[in-house]
Amino acid sequence: MRRVQMMIALPGVAIHSKIYESSVSLVYRGIRAHDNRAVVVKLLKQNYPSPQELTRYKQEYQITRSLNLEGVIKAHSQQEYQRTLVIFLEDFGGESLEKWMQQRPDFSPMSLSAFLQLAIDLTGILSRIHGAGVIHKDINPGNIVLNLETGVVKIIDFGIATRFNRTNPLFKSPHGLEGTLAYLSPEQTGRMNRLLDYRTDFYSLGVTFYELLTGQLPFPTTDILELVHCHIAKQPVPVHELNAAIPKAVSDIVMKLMAKNAEDRYRSAWGIKADLEHCAAQLTKTSQIGSIQLGLQDVSDQFHIPQKLYGREAEIAALLAAFDRIAGMRNAENSSLKVEMILISGYAGVGKSALVQELYKPITIKHGYFISGKFDQFGRNIPYSAIVDALQKLVQQLLGEPDAQLQQWRSHLLTALGSNGQLIIDVIPEVELIIGKQTPVPEVGATEAQNRFNRVFQQFIRVFCSKKHPLVIFLDDLQWIDSATLKLIELILLDDQAQHLLLIGAYRDHEVDLTHPLALMLKQLRKQGVIFQKIALNSLTLEPLNQLIADSMQQHLGTVRSLAQLVLCKTAGNPFFVGEFLRSLHSENLLHFNTEQRTWQWDITQIEAQNITDNVVELLLSKLKKLPEVTQQILQLAACIGAEFDLETLAIVCGQSPTTVFQNLLTAVQAGFIQPISGLDEDLLVQDYKFLHDRVQQAAYALLDESQKQGVHLQIGRNLLEKTLPEQRAERLFEIVDHLNCGTELITEQAKRNEIATLNLQAGQKALAATAYEAAFKYFNTGLKLLDVDSWQYEYDLTLALHSEAAEAAYLSGHFDEMERLVEAVLNRAKMVLDTVKVYDSRIQA
Repeated sequence: MRRVQMMIALPGVAIHSKIYESSVSLVYRGIRAHDNRAVVVKLLKQNYPSPQELTRYKQEYQITRSLNLEGVIKAHSQQEYQRTLVIFLEDFGGESLEKWMQQRPDFSPMSLSAFLQLAIDLTGILSRIHGAGVIHKDINPGNIVLNLETGVVKIIDFGIATRFNRTNPLFKSPHGLEGTLAYLSPEQTGRMNRLLDYRTDFYSLGVTFYELLTGQLPFPTTDILELVHCHIAKQPVPVHELNAAIPKAVSDIVMKLMAKNAEDRYRSAWGIKADLEHCAAQLTKTSQIGSIQLGLQDVSDQFHIPQKLYGREAEIAALLAAFDRIAGMRNAENSSLKVEMILISGYAGVGKSALVQELYKPITIKHGYFISGKFDQFGRNIPYSAIVDALQKLVQQLLGEPDAQLQQWRSHLLTALGSNGQLIIDVIPEVELIIGKQTPVPEVGATEAQNRFNRVFQQFIRVFCSKKHPLVIFLDDLQWIDSATLKLIELILLDDQAQHLLLIGAYRDHEVDLTHPLALMLKQLRKQGVIFQKIALNSLTLEPLNQLIADSMQQHLGTVRSLAQLVLCKTAGNPFFVGEFLRSLHSENLLHFNTEQRTWQWDITQIEAQNITDNVVELLLSKLKKLPEVTQQILQLAACIGAEFDLETLAIVCGQSPTTVFQNLLTAVQAGFIQPISGLDEDLLVQDYKFLHDRVQQAAYALLDESQKQGVHLQIGRNLLEKTLPEQRAERLFEIVDHLNCGTELITEQAKRNEIATLNLQAGQKALAATAYEAAFKYFNTGLKLLDVDSWQYEYDLTLALHSEAAEAAYLSGHFDEMERLVEAVLNRAKMVLDTVKVYDSRIQA
């Protein structure tokens, strides 16, 4: 790709020197002609920047422009230049700390007094940025600019900053992480079972301080996987041990900033600044710094419930031991190096998913892969939905890896799948991005098709499981599982050639009785000798709950005990309900921060008098109803779409522009009802979201009257059908048909009913091809119910096809009486002998 020339010619600006060049950007100094003002000109290096690069530049300008704060660089304007973008920034004569460090002999560290002044200034700037509701996410010496003559320091480059107070980083390929890897917080890697908040900047600031004081990074490795591992699991050598001139008090401040868990860092920039000022005052007064007690003034007025798990030590240990076994760890007892399954049961909100995510760290250490899928409470028909979702995430992780590794995966997959690659692509379309277009597979009989699919799926899964990179698959909400996925789980567990695979399933045990398909499958597996471990997750008892509340309130255990007892009484110790209950108390000002005394306060009598509901869905409903009306309506539609949803689909369903829907969703994001699960796109919109929890989706769905639900689903189905491009319709067929089927009772016009019957025929055929026979049978049956009594006369081809396909699906799913009824119907009404061949074949096969 042709690069931009070393010097550029911009109308109205005289460029006189280049001050920085990276693989992406060029930065120049110049003079603006109309006012003779010194400016910094920053532009994208490539003539044809990628969408991600354009997004970063647009976001950098938008956020920088909005932050009119002391210590933040001023952005004057942004404009297009040839085929790229240019930002004009103020020039206050500074150089980046990165450049300053490189110019010092042998990368020698900064003097203590100069460091303390700079650190105090930087902490003050960060406090103002956070106060404006922005998290920088890329604090490092390259983004800190200092004028040595004036002492003025400013923070630059808000290209990946966010205005969301908490985001949910995904577990993805380390090669695709946002930010500067050497300074990245553990939670920003997406491998810490933690949401990301403002304290991510404290870690990056700590790494920057470490480098300024020691002349080196805490983790000097350049290997990406090793660096991610170091950030999440390895303790750096303390600053004072590397540089004896640094007092232990200053070293301790830096090490506290760099704590692995956000809860163990400072709670506020104010607290960091206070400790730094204490050190500076001692140095000025006595020329030395003695020991100090850290964090005495570090009390945050932001309400935070710690994200670490309380009272789950035994369950975490069981989970880690299972991973050690399948990963082939040397110290793992009874290491079988085979496939293991763990089933985690418990009520909704008890913390099943949070428990499983404790595996992120050991998986990273072993270079493994973690993928997850979730069955949806309002979408039980879609075959393989959760496992397809999980494997799509795996493909996305692989696509984020370097080309050489991607080619290796391509080779392994093509070898394993042979000429049957299309079978997998039909179920997981993204696989085509790795292995390329594949030839169609020959048609075979139903039994052979089932056997072939089973064999190819096993071969596909095996590719991703090895000692070099063990695989963990987590399937959540098994109480809503479809029968096709149950068969796949059986296949995985009974595959004697599979190794280094841990399959984890979570379900609500009170929704799974002895006749539930999951219970029946587990009974069958036991008979076949499959051993699986069960972990029953119970609600929190008083002691761990008391600790959680003490940590949230930054108080002693004894001080919060009566509040903990009240919360236990109201929530029965359910962790999700506990969190929502405490947030509700805070939003109602029943828990408040006293700024004069710098402490959290509450009144038990006042809380008890409020008569707050002890039903979590009712509590969530009351909170949702406080949102703007338009946001409530959008969340209702989102709840109908699923636990996860994307902006494009939601915009289609709402009949509004993505920008309008995005703006109306922001309130729900900041209130914590939904979480963004992707970055900004070129239009600075977030495309992908998920509900915080099933209970939130349930509450949003409950905002719809029962009488409305059918109509809403029907409208969603119609909108999706109309707006989805023909080439994408096959991928979304199940989703479209499921919504339409929810509203069929409202359709009276027979021509419209026939259209939906045809779509059910197509959905059934797709399910049949994927060997999801139970789902196929349901789709064909729904299609048949939509037909008119005279359909044999007026819609012969459609009626024949639905009966014939339904007969095949009936025998394949074991509904033999139904099959006989369908076969007889065809034999009695068929116009030609040829039209009966398919049903005769079904009868013979059965």
